[in-house]
Amino acid sequence: MTALPADPAFTMRTAPPDAWLRVLRRYLAFVFPLHLLWEFAHLPLYTIWHDAGTAEVLFAAVHCTGGDLLIAMAALLLALMVLGNGWPVDPRAHRRVAGAALIMGIGYTVFSEWLNIEVRGTWEYSALMPVLPPIGTGLSPILQWIAIPLAGFGWAYRPLKRPATV
Repeated sequence: MTALPADPAFTMRTAPPDAWLRVLRRYLAFVFPLHLLWEFAHLPLYTIWHDAGTAEVLFAAVHCTGGDLLIAMAALLLALMVLGNGWPVDPRAHRRVAGAALIMGIGYTVFSEWLNIEVRGTWEYSALMPVLPPIGTGLSPILQWIAIPLAGFGWAYRPLKRPATV
């Protein structure tokens, strides 16, 4: 695969027709395994780590990773629909779309953690989970939805920042 040109004159008119698809694929291919690793890494911060059997713990991590991927896709799609004019070749559009997707991912995470802990009682934090006052959301899920999308967008946009290869 050739890199997309970094030339400032590179516009949607001169971009390969699949430039958007390349960036989208790179983003999702990057964030999926990182979310899976994060889910396994922060399991000890939830009571399921101590209270459930191996099969249930494995299922929870895989299930939550699927949810993470759906959140990532929905946040990115909504950001693209609202702010994506010029994406992926316009650097300003990169920042708009990435910023909006990041805010939506964090926002949904705060809502989901509240809903599943406080309202439904679906899961519970262990004593090891640091929480953010006053909202009571665990620090680990918030950091997950900052670090992984930022790294994912950085990785996905890399071909746009490099000179073209033949």
